Amino acid sequence: MLLLHCPLPLLLLLLLLPLDSRPQKLPTRDEELFQMQIRDKAFFHDSSVIPDGAEISSYLFRDTPKRYFFVVEEDNTPLAVTVTPCDAPLEWKLSVQELPEEASGEGSGDPEPLEQQKQQITNEEGTELFSYKGNDVEYFVSSSSPSGLYQLDLLSTEKDTHFKVYATTTPESDQPYPELPYDPRIDVTSLGRTTVTLAWKPSPTASLLRQPIQYCIVINKEHNFKSLCAVEAKLSSDDAFMMAPKPGLDFSPFDFAHFGFPADNNSGKERGFLKSSKFGRQTSPKPRVDLHRVCIGNKNIFTVSDLKPDTQYYFDMFAVNTNTNMSTAYVGTFARTKEEAKQKTIELKDGKVTDVFIKRKGAKFLRFAPVSSHQKVTFSVHSCLDAVQIQVRRDGKLLLSQSVEGVRQFQLRGKAKAKYLIRLKGSKKGASMLKVLATTRPNKQSFPSLPEDTRIKAFDKLRTCSSVTVAWLGTQERNKFCIYKREVDDNYNEEQKKREQNQCLGPDTRKKSDKVLCKYFHSQNIQKAVTTETIRGLQPGKSYLLDVYVIGHGGHSVKYQSKLVKTRKFC
Repeated sequence: MLLLHCPLPLLLLLLLLPLDSRPQKLPTRDEELFQMQIRDKAFFHDSSVIPDGAEISSYLFRDTPKRYFFVVEEDNTPLAVTVTPCDAPLEWKLSVQELPEEASGEGSGDPEPLEQQKQQITNEEGTELFSYKGNDVEYFVSSSSPSGLYQLDLLSTEKDTHFKVYATTTPESDQPYPELPYDPRIDVTSLGRTTVTLAWKPSPTASLLRQPIQYCIVINKEHNFKSLCAVEAKLSSDDAFMMAPKPGLDFSPFDFAHFGFPADNNSGKERGFLKSSKFGRQTSPKPRVDLHRVCIGNKNIFTVSDLKPDTQYYFDMFAVNTNTNMSTAYVGTFARTKEEAKQKTIELKDGKVTDVFIKRKGAKFLRFAPVSSHQKVTFSVHSCLDAVQIQVRRDGKLLLSQSVEGVRQFQLRGKAKAKYLIRLKGSKKGASMLKVLATTRPNKQSFPSLPEDTRIKAFDKLRTCSSVTVAWLGTQERNKFCIYKREVDDNYNEEQKKREQNQCLGPDTRKKSDKVLCKYFHSQNIQKAVTTETIRGLQPGKSYLLDVYVIGHGGHSVKYQSKLVKTRKFC
């Protein structure tokens, strides 16, 4: 068994004490004592003894080797040792040397002198059992190990780094690391422009042994990770996931707050990374790395969303035993999201109105390249339905970014041989329809000017059984106004009226019988730019939908907000 509940000074003291004539055995693991010592965080602090059945976390300074010890008391003992590099490759070696049991004393039965035993323990190199160099999580497993003093030597030649070590003499019963399925790969089952769907086979630790397992997905654009420890290192505010300790000090192996997972078994909450240590130098935080981690419980399919189109991402999956906070990595994968659908750019002609249709949440690009030099350029946009977003760039420079509802006009300073790119983004509510005009001639305006308020007001006191009186606002510009009526059912409501509010549909789409009259109107005094009209020849107790169209000099019309009115039934 391992002497893993004894600090090194006490261990050496036991080994170096004079031996009596009876063989002395090293104490075996006392489970109750072992659990008590694990709860005592200070017990293994600044210790080079590896505890049995618990993962420790420690720190290596560059080119400064570190050695750990443990004792196997009996021959033919199962043994498993796992070393996890965090953020740099490690060189490590496991060796064993025999323990001094009974001294010969040249046949006298007297114990060996103290100095001789000491030399025997500290100077012998021992027999090398296993060595490894790299950044993979590597294992040494033996079903039958000899008794002896085991040494684990570790070295980092690249940089200061963290690592984790786990050793046990009961590997069959402990099984702290989740087991991987026979096929440990992550499959990409669906690929979109901004989404990737992943699937994987469940860990037998969860499906067969019924232990609590949750899966954590890591997404980044650089490379795959071989351990969750490496992810924690990348997410930290320093080059390693914990601050470097002061020389001569180790971290308490059982201070699980440093391991990236809280010590309490709170599997219902997502576990976050902690980025500080109570030891070491203080450094200013570095910019947040582009790496994301999400734990999703025990599901074995997940869709990653909000990705960028035409971008390569790396995906890693870790099965985490929520009882032990220890994890195992699946075989990572990578995938490139699909490209954005190439947008067809619509060419605008100087002074000509262009109709544009945009799908819900979609976008359209328009290009305007004046053939001659110009001092100013005017963009007129008529949003027929809901508000849309408009951006205008001149030779790549953003000049304008606004929301447009109804009719809007933008005048920008011109530039010789300039090219303008207009981006129109549709509404979230539904499809958008627009009319767009670009011109370098200020007097070439096809869109009529509109007042800020395009509602039609009905006067209730002036209602009769055969007529209604309405009013609407005009502008200082002389325009032609046409009013139309249409009889509707009594159950016609605001929702139906809203669906018919396409401001771009002109009088040419109406029946001739709907037309009431047309007239020209304007006022230099904007406060007095109000006109009224009485619509006659209506039926008693009937509902009518009234529309007013204003028609500009270029023939383009804009509809005011429709008005639902009802004549009196009895007069």
